[in-house]
Amino acid sequence: MLDQIAHSDRDAAAGERRLALRNLPTPEPSAGLAAYHRERDLALAASSEKRANYARYLAARRREAEPDYLPIKLDIENVSRCNFRCVMCSVSAWEHGRRAGDLPLEAFERLIDEQVGLVEIKLQGLGEPLLQRDPFFDMIRYARARHIWVRTTTNASLLHLKDNHRKLVDADPNEIQISIDGATTSVFESIRRGSVFERVVENCRRLNAYCRERGVVRTKMWSVVQRANAHQLADLVRLAAELGFKHHTLSLELVDWGMREWRAANDAVSVEAELDPDALLALVDLGAELGVQVRFWNTTDKYSVRKPGTLCPWPFERAFVSSDLRVVPCCAIGNPDVMQIGEELSPSDPQTFSKHWRGKAYADFRRAHLDGHIPEICRACYADAG
Repeated sequence: MLDQIAHSDRDAAAGERRLALRNLPTPEPSAGLAAYHRERDLALAASSEKRANYARYLAARRREAEPDYLPIKLDIENVSRCNFRCVMCSVSAWEHGRRAGDLPLEAFERLIDEQVGLVEIKLQGLGEPLLQRDPFFDMIRYARARHIWVRTTTNASLLHLKDNHRKLVDADPNEIQISIDGATTSVFESIRRGSVFERVVENCRRLNAYCRERGVVRTKMWSVVQRANAHQLADLVRLAAELGFKHHTLSLELVDWGMREWRAANDAVSVEAELDPDALLALVDLGAELGVQVRFWNTTDKYSVRKPGTLCPWPFERAFVSSDLRVVPCCAIGNPDVMQIGEELSPSDPQTFSKHWRGKAYADFRRAHLDGHIPEICRACYADAG
């Protein structure tokens, strides 16, 4: 009986801790929510077709296996290759850190033109986007000319080359996330293998200085919390301030990329179950003292089969398009070799993605979520998926 009581108490304490983690403040756009809403309104005002599509999306409320609207968001991977071999990332297992060829600029433009419902994209996948050089900046400009909100992520290793830091800001992305997972050379380079810590931090200083010169706030430091850096969380906040960041997000979870071997590997270095919510909240106060908005990303127990509104939004509002034009369910998988929906998109058919979005494979995928039969590859993101 005493063992049962103790076990019950531990379960209750664990539940309270998970609730506290879920209630931590979450990230906001670097430029602010008002800027995000203003850009969305401009995109909708520019096109009656986009405006009607958005209204149909809002009315559906994640209840349709065969929606009558096109996606409002996309993750578009311009390159699936990287110059780092980060220990928590599946790219590190790819031969030469490369999976497929780069997405041609023409294919990107065709996709943007076809997807009339888009109000937001993330232009980056599992690779380092600046490896594509100028076509990457052209992609940003093409989307921004249509008032599509553009977010991207970079490891900052190439910003010193050919004025890349200026080219990136001048292309006018709305948010630039910089991955910084260590506050010292030894920790940073042990996690982000193949990196040079001093070069990355100097590039961040350079990028943030140019943003200040331009009078814009675009950058956000993003740190993936794990056993190797868990002792440096306060130091990471201080580093963010030192490098000129106004926003810092601490990601509290490690994804599995849809693969059991990565689930085992990342579970072994995850500290999510050990984090003290009060200590994390203290980081918010530390950031406020230093002029840095500290926020937390954590999807654990976020999704539930209880009702449509608690389902993962990805099947109902967005998708991940890989650099070789294959459709992946979400960024936590990010690799069509692990799972893709339907066949490869046709580079010559301007309606190819719309056909996928409205096709049987996507309808079946959504229906599984609506019926509570969450696909195995998605269950790690659900609290109650059997």
